[in-house]
Amino acid sequence: MAQSRQKSYTDVRRRSLVIEVDDWVYLEVSPMKGVMRFGKKRKLSPRYIGPCRISKRIGIVVYELDLPQELAAFYPMFHISMLKKCMGDPLLIVPTENVGIMDILSYEDILVHILDRQVRKLRTTEVVAIKVLWRNQIFEEAT
Repeated sequence: MAQSRQKSYTDVRRRSLVIEVDDWVYLEVSPMKGVMRFGKKRKLSPRYIGPCRISKRIGIVVYELDLPQELAAFYPMFHISMLKKCMGDPLLIVPTENVGIMDILSYEDILVHILDRQVRKLRTTEVVAIKVLWRNQIFEEAT
């Protein structure tokens, strides 16, 4: 009876993840406290790295990943609980190395092109709205 109760508690948190070969996934990273991994420390350390392509399915819950060159020292087989499926197109992801982050944890947006300009009239004032394409963004993400 106790095992049945514990199983029901566990099943609420369990997720069914269906991953096929050649899918793209993120790899969960759980850095130990105080250990500097993947270039950042403590709060700024990434929770997931990737995306990585699944090259082979080893067992029911074990997958082999094609890791990038900087992670070549790691063993490439991971349990399904350490993977998160990549829902978007991994080719559209902007690499973080190209974005220059300053010491105050901000980066400078550089204007590429002004796409549109509108003037909205209120009762006594006019508000100008400009649509701008910034560096490191695609055309659909212009603000």
